[in-house]
Amino acid sequence: MLRKLPLYLSLLLLTQCSKCRRDDPAPVDQLPPATQTGAGTFGCLLNGQAWTPRGNDGFANYSVSYDPTYHLGTLSVAAYRLSGNGADQQTIGFSSDSVRATGTYFFKKAGRHQAGVEDRATTCRYYSQDAGVYCKGYFAITRLDLSAGIISGTFAFTLHKPGCDTVRVTNGRFDRKL
Repeated sequence: MLRKLPLYLSLLLLTQCSKCRRDDPAPVDQLPPATQTGAGTFGCLLNGQAWTPRGNDGFANYSVSYDPTYHLGTLSVAAYRLSGNGADQQTIGFSSDSVRATGTYFFKKAGRHQAGVEDRATTCRYYSQDAGVYCKGYFAITRLDLSAGIISGTFAFTLHKPGCDTVRVTNGRFDRKL
């Protein structure tokens, strides 16, 4: 019986861990809601895990800029999060010109709409316009209200670069006052 005690304790521990995981909210439920009120929110799933801005390196960890007068409407959305002692930083973002109205805009290799992810921990930097980087995805502007000063939308994209793991950004949402 004493010889089997470590086995029984291990099985008990494993069943308790799996129970905790069943009770945890799904990753998508850990994201901020997809609002259109200028709530100042940003979130997505990064390779299936909830990702929201976190930490501060002296600059805002989430920014949105939109200029309707430059290049037919220039948009930039970016967020970062710091981990550990702040040395590990991940950044997710996208930008475009020619954004004048609500609608869906697709990322293309040589197009106006660009996506990017940086990960200091792995030293991988994925920019959709760089040679050798695969990018497929979109962003959708769901509200562009200049009189109220609100821009909101959703996004999803996949990036791959030789020598780095594939990055999948899904269920993305942002909502910001301009």
